[in-house]
Amino acid sequence: MEKYEISVKNTKIDVLYEFDKSLPVVQFKLIFKNVGSLGEKIEGLGKLTSNLLKEGTKTLGGSEFARLLDIKASSIFSYCENDKFVINLSSLKENFKFSLEMLGKLLKEPNLTQSVLEKIKIEMLGEIAMLKTEFDYIANINLQKMLFKGTLLGNDSNGNEESIAKITLDDVKDFLGNLCLENLAVVLCGDSEFSEDDIKKVLQILPNSKKHKLPFYEANDECESKEIYEDSEQAYIYFGSPFYVDKNEEFIAKTALFVLGSSGFGSRLLEEIRVKRGLAYSAYARADFSLFARKFSGYLQTKNESKNEAIAVVRDEIAKFVKFGVNSDELEQAKKFLLGSAVLQKETMFKRVSILVDEYLRGYEFGEFERNLERIKALNLDDLNKFIKSHDEICKLSFCVVCKK
Repeated sequence: MEKYEISVKNTKIDVLYEFDKSLPVVQFKLIFKNVGSLGEKIEGLGKLTSNLLKEGTKTLGGSEFARLLDIKASSIFSYCENDKFVINLSSLKENFKFSLEMLGKLLKEPNLTQSVLEKIKIEMLGEIAMLKTEFDYIANINLQKMLFKGTLLGNDSNGNEESIAKITLDDVKDFLGNLCLENLAVVLCGDSEFSEDDIKKVLQILPNSKKHKLPFYEANDECESKEIYEDSEQAYIYFGSPFYVDKNEEFIAKTALFVLGSSGFGSRLLEEIRVKRGLAYSAYARADFSLFARKFSGYLQTKNESKNEAIAVVRDEIAKFVKFGVNSDELEQAKKFLLGSAVLQKETMFKRVSILVDEYLRGYEFGEFERNLERIKALNLDDLNKFIKSHDEICKLSFCVVCKK
């Protein structure tokens, strides 16, 4: 992948470009960094705005806009994450310029009308109502609220009935103003030559504004527990804790947690919880490392009457893991899987580009994925166990359980 820098309205913008003619397709992305649900003034505003951009332009309307794209086998969709807002264009090679023109129309004249706003609100309220019956979702979002209480990261990016009702057209316009050149990075990949003029023609539509930054959120270590009572046939158990891992230690954490809980069968948690005790069909634990937060988290389901035993096993196994570390056989099995599965993670052009874009967004030079594989390959047992024993903060677990009373 190559990185170019172009200037639009006196603003420098990075363009990440990967040429690949294995398929006659092109993907074009506008990534607005540090613009996401963590920057919204009202819960659900970022998601609502992304949904609005799926409704076409004022002139064409949603149906006609979608019809014209479908004829050309093209698509334009947007989504809002915690730390970024993305507009994605996919097209056949021969229709790429047409698709860029349609993207320009969408940026210039989004379908920002009261009727569309009300339509999206109704759809989102319907989704919120459905999520109230999803017990995994309820347990997970409430664990997030516990770990990051009092912060924007503890909010629900889907919003709620009250927050969705509050959102006005002016709120959406304000959020759209954050989609500016100062926060932008561009990705172009596939069977298309790099054309600075074509890219600039679209980007000229975007405004100048201020560059955004996101705060860093620490997961709390208060070891809280919460039970939410629902008419559930099983107990849905979600747990989490802080995980204070330096950026250059992430590959060690990935290896360690493969042994503890992210490898499926053979992992410590699944062996103890399912194989030895028959308490659950699955159990999982992993690390979440982002630019704005770090945490250790996991989940399992079990019978309502077994929830206390399952929680006790989780606590005990994590404590043992920190105290005694892993053995040489577990390390070798982790290495075999992590190194061997890397090929599948890069088997398509889109997967390879996704890895490279993630490296860029996280501030690495291209190739960090391969460098981490070499680091995992060279990792020795003493260093791994020293790392594990130095991170007893993962024992400071909070639990959220959805179960029958």
